Amino acid sequence: MTLSKMINKKIKVACFGEVLWDRFMDGNKRAGGAPFNVAYHLSKMGVEAYMISSVGDDSLGAELLEKIKNWNISTAGIQVSTQYPTSEVLATLDENNEAQYEIVEGVAWDYIDFLPSDNQNISMMDALVFGSLAARNKVSRNTLFELVEASTYNIFDINLRPPHVDVTQIKQLLHKTQLAKFNKAELRLILDFLGKSYQDEVDSIRFIQDTFGIMEVIVSKGSKGALYVCKDAIHNYPTIPITVKDTVGSGDSFLAGFISKRLEKNSTAQEIMSNAVSLGAFITAQQGACPDYSLTDFLSFSKKNQVYPIELDY
Repeated sequence: MTLSKMINKKIKVACFGEVLWDRFMDGNKRAGGAPFNVAYHLSKMGVEAYMISSVGDDSLGAELLEKIKNWNISTAGIQVSTQYPTSEVLATLDENNEAQYEIVEGVAWDYIDFLPSDNQNISMMDALVFGSLAARNKVSRNTLFELVEASTYNIFDINLRPPHVDVTQIKQLLHKTQLAKFNKAELRLILDFLGKSYQDEVDSIRFIQDTFGIMEVIVSKGSKGALYVCKDAIHNYPTIPITVKDTVGSGDSFLAGFISKRLEKNSTAQEIMSNAVSLGAFITAQQGACPDYSLTDFLSFSKKNQVYPIELDY
């Protein structure tokens, strides 16, 4: 795939949910939020990304909006709240470079109002990406349920963040989903919620597909690679060996890599999963969820690190 061909594609994707500042123990702050991270990397892949969220009418909100505009992501769907502040999340890294988050409630993205204009925009998009965290508050939850009805291709990035986990809401959203993404821990948790014993990944995925009528499921497994299950096909891919800088946003970049290829016409499973695994590894080898890079940088990395499917070991 050439650089010009990727950029010329007119794929449009809306991402709904949290935009915020991740604050780290060293005092630095970085723009973040799972759906926003996805939007960032989609934009880098040449996709027209449309963010639906809310920030506060404060200096942090103004700074965040400016950064998002500079990253070539539409802010037309980002509301400015005069009642609630811009979200800040305390992010820490454990000894395994895994991120832990302290997510404060009562922030602007908890109160994303439903706007008819967003519904109209969603109906013209190729996909809507959302997670479960943004549904923790009634206002944003009601807006999300309106939007999934207007979308023809819903992508649910489960992204569980205890204690903000509501099983009933997750089930309702899964029934509206065409593509679901889990990490391995989330897959097991969902099975527990559904009263299903774990046997193996494929059995678990087939159970979820049958229960909710979901055609496509992807499972990211960190250093163990990733699975993509669609219809009767199972695609198992290894990860690319890299030196891990941190894992903040690695799953989000993986998802963006997947979506950007999945929505291209005539893309094969090989192309889709190679793009997803490569982008996830490329970002994990850098600092932060949204490092500065060009599409040329990524394509160079991907070309040097070809990845191919492997047989399941069970």
